[in-house]
Amino acid sequence: MGKTLKIKALLLILFTVMLACNSKSSQPTTRDSQLTTFYTCSMDPQIKEDKPGKCPICHMHLTPVKQDSSDPNEISLSKQQIRLGNISTQSIAASQSSLKQSYIGTLTINQEKINSVSSRAMGRIEKLFFKSVGDYVAKNQAVYELYSEDIAIAKQDYLTAHKQLSMPGDFGKNAKNMLASATQKLLFYGLTNAQIESIKTNKDISPKTVFYSTYSGTVSEIIGTEGSYVMEGGGIIKLADLKSLWLETQVNVNYAKTVKNGQKASVTFNDFPDKKINTQVAFINPEINPDTRLLLIRMEIPNQDLQLKPGMQAVVKLIQSNAKGIFLPIDAVIQDENASYIWVEKRPGVFENVMVETGIETDGMIEIKSDLDFSKKVVITGAYAINSEYKFRKGSDPMAGMKM
Repeated sequence: MGKTLKIKALLLILFTVMLACNSKSSQPTTRDSQLTTFYTCSMDPQIKEDKPGKCPICHMHLTPVKQDSSDPNEISLSKQQIRLGNISTQSIAASQSSLKQSYIGTLTINQEKINSVSSRAMGRIEKLFFKSVGDYVAKNQAVYELYSEDIAIAKQDYLTAHKQLSMPGDFGKNAKNMLASATQKLLFYGLTNAQIESIKTNKDISPKTVFYSTYSGTVSEIIGTEGSYVMEGGGIIKLADLKSLWLETQVNVNYAKTVKNGQKASVTFNDFPDKKINTQVAFINPEINPDTRLLLIRMEIPNQDLQLKPGMQAVVKLIQSNAKGIFLPIDAVIQDENASYIWVEKRPGVFENVMVETGIETDGMIEIKSDLDFSKKVVITGAYAINSEYKFRKGSDPMAGMKM
C-alpha cells in the first residue's frame, strides 16, 4: 500500500511540472504578440485569407504569413534573402559632374529670318510669278505685277516733267522740280531706277507695274492672290532665309528649373547620323504649358548648305556643367503615380523605406532632391525585391497612408 502511494505522489508531481511548462510555453512573447497570421498565395499575393485553404485563382494551397505590425516602415531580411535578392547598398553622397539630358526636337523656320514682300501702293494684283510655298526667289527676281492708278498718275507726272525740261524760262525750272518730286514718289512706290528711266522712252503710260524682290529666300507663305485688291502696305508673299533654322524642343518641368539661356547643347539628326552641331539655348518660353507641364526652348541651327529642312527631327542633348547633387541609379527608386521612395539600410539586415522627391533623369541616374541621412546606406540593387517581400509580409504598399 505504501508503494502505491509513492507512485501516485510521483505521478502528481510530474503532471504539475508538465502543466507549468505548458502554461509557460503558451505565454505569448512580445514579438509573437506583434505578429498576425494570414494566408496568401505565392503566385497571387493579392489573395489574403484569415484561414487555410486554396487560392481561388490558381487553386494552390495558401501559405501562412505572419504580418508584422510593429514598425510599418521596416523589414528584416536574412543573409540568404539578401543574397538571393541581389541586394546591395552604397553610402549616400553628393556628386558633381556634367549632366546630359536628351530630348527630341523639330527644325522650324527661323521667324527672325523672314522677309515680307508688300505692296507700296493700292491696286489689283494682276499676276503672281510664284504660286507655291517652297519656291526659291532670288534677289531682283520678278514677284508680282500690280495694276495701280496711283502709280500710273505718278508715271504721267514724271513723263510730263521730263518733256517740259527743255522749255525756256520758268517752265523749265518748274519742270525740274516736278521731275525730282515725281522721281521720289516712284521710288517710294518701289520702282527701280531702270523702270523709272524707261518711262522717258514709253509712248504710253501703263497702269501695270512689275515689282521685284529685294531679298533672296524660300516662299514660306503666299498672302495675295491674282485678281485680288491690295491696300498700301498689304502683304504679297513671305520669304524665309533657310540658311538659319530654329530647333524647338520641350523639357519637363523638373529639368526646366536648371535650363538657362546660353546653356550648351549638342544636336544630332535622324536623317544625317554623321552630322553633329554644337549650339546653345537661345530662347526659353517664360510660360510652362499647363496641360503637358512642359517648357519650350529654342536653339539656332546654322544651315549654310541648305541640307537641313524644316520639319526634320533632331536629338538635343542639353549639357549642364558641374551639376552638384545626389544621383542614384533609376532602379534604386520605387516610383508610382502617388509617390517615390527608396530603401535604406537602417542596421544590418533591416531596411527602411524613405519617401523622396525626385528631379531629372540622365544616363540611367535620377536626381534625389530630398535631404537624406548621409550616415546610412541606400539600396542600389534589389530595391524591387525588398518591395515585393514587404508587400508579401505586410499585406500593403510600403507608402500606404503616406501619399504625397
